[in-house]
Amino acid sequence: MILVFDVGNTETTIGLFDEDALVAHWRVTSDPSRTPDEIGVLLQSLLATAGTARDQLVGAAIGSVVPPLTGPLAEACRGWLGLDPILIDGKSPLGITLDVDEPLTVGADRILNTLAASRLYEVDTIVVDLGTATTYDCITAEGVFLGGVIQPGVTTSAATLSRRTSKLPATELVAPERVIGRRTEECIRAGVLYGAAESIDGLVRRITAEWPRPVTPLVVATGGLAETLRPFCERIERVEPHLTLIGLRMAYAMLRG
Repeated sequence: MILVFDVGNTETTIGLFDEDALVAHWRVTSDPSRTPDEIGVLLQSLLATAGTARDQLVGAAIGSVVPPLTGPLAEACRGWLGLDPILIDGKSPLGITLDVDEPLTVGADRILNTLAASRLYEVDTIVVDLGTATTYDCITAEGVFLGGVIQPGVTTSAATLSRRTSKLPATELVAPERVIGRRTEECIRAGVLYGAAESIDGLVRRITAEWPRPVTPLVVATGGLAETLRPFCERIERVEPHLTLIGLRMAYAMLRG
């Protein structure tokens, strides 16, 4: 079994793979203040809930966009699990091409989405990754990352709205019954969810219109809010909530065999 870590700005998603099968996954807060020992205790607790012993693990891989957390996480893997993790970045030889002006600045999550989407779907793909930021990764069937779009994430926008206004409360992101809200909470939900859906459809439409090849790319959503937003988006064709974890598993297999 291998353990993989998708370290995002708000949450870290952890996946446990038995060969190609994702047998367990967890989301924890991305907290750079945690020490390696604190992370190690947390990892052991999570593995215990899955009934997995330390000696069943053969490797680990980390894709991180939070450098202050990368080192303590890697140290915890070495000290508490006896695993020397692979770190994925723009220099990793993954058989993909980062066809952008500054390839070494491309986030690990976008690199892993490129690897996974090109191998899984084998067609030109737009990956809409709904995290702290909503990113649009433009990927060819051959595994070329063409660039994309970054916009504030859905929960980020909602939190900013609540934080920067005096009378608008924080509101759970659930679908309202109608667009025209009759209570403040309904108005916020409609604005956040329907606004995000229209933004996704509009940006996908614009990206598709600029696509540099004579094909229509497949649109795949991933991330924690992918299933929530799919019913409201006309352009999302497929949801793979764990695409980045799958990319980490593929990267480990390529780099460690």
